[in-house]
Amino acid sequence: MAVAQRGCVVAGYLLLLVLTGCKARIHKLTLENETRFAVDLNNFGFFANGTLDVNLTSLRFQSDQSVNYSTHPVGFSLSRSRVNGVLSYTAEETEVCPLTLKESTNDEPLILFLIDVNNLSVTMNAISAKDNILIAKPKAEAPKGQRKTREAPEENKPNTNIDVPHNEMNQKTKNPEPVTEKKDADANVPKVPVEAKKVEENKIYLEKTKKMTLALDKINDSYNFSFHMVVGLLAQGLYSLKFHYCKNRGPGVKLPYSFTVEVTERNPGGYLSAAEIPLSRLYICMAGVFFFAAMVWVYTLMKHRYSVFKIHWLMAALAFTKSTSLVFHSINYHFINTKGHTIEGWAVMYYITHLLKGALLFITLALIGTGWAFVKYILSDKEKKIFMIVIPLQVLANVAYIIIESTEEGSSEYYLWKEILFLVDLICCGAILFPVVWSIRHLQEASSTDGKAAMNLEKLKLFRHYYVMIVCYIYFTRIIAILLKVTMPFQWQWCYEFLVEVSTLIFFVLTGYKFRPASNNPYLQLPQDEEDVEMDEVVTESGALEGISKVKKTSNGRERQKESTL
Repeated sequence: MAVAQRGCVVAGYLLLLVLTGCKARIHKLTLENETRFAVDLNNFGFFANGTLDVNLTSLRFQSDQSVNYSTHPVGFSLSRSRVNGVLSYTAEETEVCPLTLKESTNDEPLILFLIDVNNLSVTMNAISAKDNILIAKPKAEAPKGQRKTREAPEENKPNTNIDVPHNEMNQKTKNPEPVTEKKDADANVPKVPVEAKKVEENKIYLEKTKKMTLALDKINDSYNFSFHMVVGLLAQGLYSLKFHYCKNRGPGVKLPYSFTVEVTERNPGGYLSAAEIPLSRLYICMAGVFFFAAMVWVYTLMKHRYSVFKIHWLMAALAFTKSTSLVFHSINYHFINTKGHTIEGWAVMYYITHLLKGALLFITLALIGTGWAFVKYILSDKEKKIFMIVIPLQVLANVAYIIIESTEEGSSEYYLWKEILFLVDLICCGAILFPVVWSIRHLQEASSTDGKAAMNLEKLKLFRHYYVMIVCYIYFTRIIAILLKVTMPFQWQWCYEFLVEVSTLIFFVLTGYKFRPASNNPYLQLPQDEEDVEMDEVVTESGALEGISKVKKTSNGRERQKESTL
């Protein structure tokens, strides 16, 4: 247990360090000297009238870079996919840079923003954009035709500083009507129509406008660009926003770049993605169900308190910790939806309870698998090694989960910790199966040697059931549920979390039922002394004491019960 205490202290220290950069659905990512050819900024499910704000600041390149941006473009790609992880174009897996695509391989919306630092412009290329609306600053330079028409009145305008003969002046004053008409026309144009025209130029209907040049601002050696997009009814779905530097895609020297980007996504109801909107209500409901199950379990323990072991109370603590963790998880999602970020105090409470829940889960499963407190009170050396491996790995897995939750998706360490979490979690799931296998093997040997085959066979049957339960739980929550998530539409991906929580509840209930502290539970009927067994056989065979009940002491010595000696 000392290992667990040290692990929890380290996890708590890392927790406080990690929470400082958590931004939830209002993202701010800063990359310095980055060399990746593609940076995954975010994935978000938009309903109709959802909005996306992207503000790129401080985009810098090395001063000695000589890159042909027509063949190796730089910019953003915004693509829609039906499910998470499935891009709307297949070029991501090929040697073709997505920014060079001229058409989409399917009907999914794909919007490209190509940054040209030489001309200080951003070319927007909308491929199957449907009814999305883009609001951005167009390039200030006007076409030549419009420039000449605007300059013509300036050239023909009379110069008031030039002396005019008196008779000509009188002639002009006699016919003032054309001048007043011109003044009225000039006075009426700039007021409302020009403002309306300016708004129309900034609002781009991507269903009609497929290509447009936007403005790119330059301050010192850095470039700035921003846009705002409103998702239409036909274009709603799961979108993936990425930054591409196509020069680094091929082999050769990787050119570094730096930038800071702020991304804010919203749906009509708040800041949560489409698949996350029901999660707050889901978690609070499941917290109530787990709390009710924990209370039923405590009532069962109090009813059979003389045959309760320490591990039964550990199972109760696990159920209450799970319920508390779900409550804090629900509160976190509520604040993310309303404010766009978590409240640090609630986030800390959730991460602490999540850490305790994960540690208690694997410790409890491993202890049940070894038969500790049920059959024996001393763990063997190889069983102790399992705990020395599982407990630190479980702490590491929870720390990885906390870092993933509080780190921006575009950072380089995000996917590293994600892979660590997946690998460590699989190792822990595999490690807890070893004690169950050892117990099954031990019971198989004992059933053929100690003369108490019936009792050991009952235990063997129970352990086999427990082994199948653990394997099914691991496969469903780690593999099958993820496959279901990939195949579901974007607005139904919350069902993945629902299936995981329901399967966890079923697993807890079945485990509690199999190892309940009841007198008719074959797993808790420990081997008796040989004299007791012989006496039972004599009493059973003889009819002299028929109808008489004898009081027998149970294996743990804390409960006395009557059994019929028929």
